[in-house]
Amino acid sequence: MTLTWVLGRRGLLGSAFCRALQRERAAVFVPAGEFCWANEAQLASQIEVAVDAFALRARQASRWEIYWAAGIGTMGSTEESLAPEVQALRSLIQRIQSNSVLLAMPGALVLSSSAGAIYASSRDEVITEDSAPAPNSAYARAKLRQEELLRAFGAAHPQVSVLLARISTLYGTGQAVGKAQGLLTHMARSIVRNRPIGIYVPIDTIRDYISVDDAASEIIGTLREPDLWPGVVLKIVASGRPTTIAEIISIFKRISRKPSKITTGISKISNLYQRKIQFQSVVGNGGQRPPMRSLGVGIHQILNAERAAYANPEKNEC
Repeated sequence: MTLTWVLGRRGLLGSAFCRALQRERAAVFVPAGEFCWANEAQLASQIEVAVDAFALRARQASRWEIYWAAGIGTMGSTEESLAPEVQALRSLIQRIQSNSVLLAMPGALVLSSSAGAIYASSRDEVITEDSAPAPNSAYARAKLRQEELLRAFGAAHPQVSVLLARISTLYGTGQAVGKAQGLLTHMARSIVRNRPIGIYVPIDTIRDYISVDDAASEIIGTLREPDLWPGVVLKIVASGRPTTIAEIISIFKRISRKPSKITTGISKISNLYQRKIQFQSVVGNGGQRPPMRSLGVGIHQILNAERAAYANPEKNEC
């Protein structure tokens, strides 16, 4: 039996990890209480207690896996606001290092980060795992610091597999309303509510959009590839299908069957985004990868979810 723990399980990616792990029938550990992310000292104490409880349950398992999908940082976040997230991961790693039960067992640590942020200034035509990081934001630099923490842990504890998953542009249902991310969700919500769609980058901007459920499945699948482990593995998780915002507007128009009013402008973080960015992974998959849903199917799912949320606002808030 594999015991798994997803930090950030209520978020877009974290909830997708939980769904995928449940389909695998993996045992899922949930801490006794909610973490207080706003209080650094309290959070460190909560992480210590949770790691000890996780280790206690791991005694009945043959393997453990911890997935880090936590954090509220965005491309516009400041260095100061991101520091607690880096420190929280450091606290988790330090507690694992001091736990003899976990270190004596086969285990894995997974860090999810943003490929778009880490390679934001890259001039490579197609970005792969061999491309050099090219950050241009505090957010990207914080993600790289988190990766370095895990690289150091992996070097010191080779019996624990470490996967650094750099993910392209995620989309999916249930994205947080208050988080300034998610173009597809923003467009769907605007269409459902008959509001203008604000777009703050050129419509010929190219991105790689991947469904959050497809991304979660690919990350977990990478952990299941025996040829890659043990060690520290860097993996780009992307659909490999570059798409312009103009194409996305067209898909929304076709699926929603209604015209949308588009407003354009420039935001304070527009200059952080490169016009064209394309990804291709050259690591893992054993020459195979599971089929991924088309962008049209994904947009249809988002629109249906937003229509349901709009029709049942009270249920959506609970």
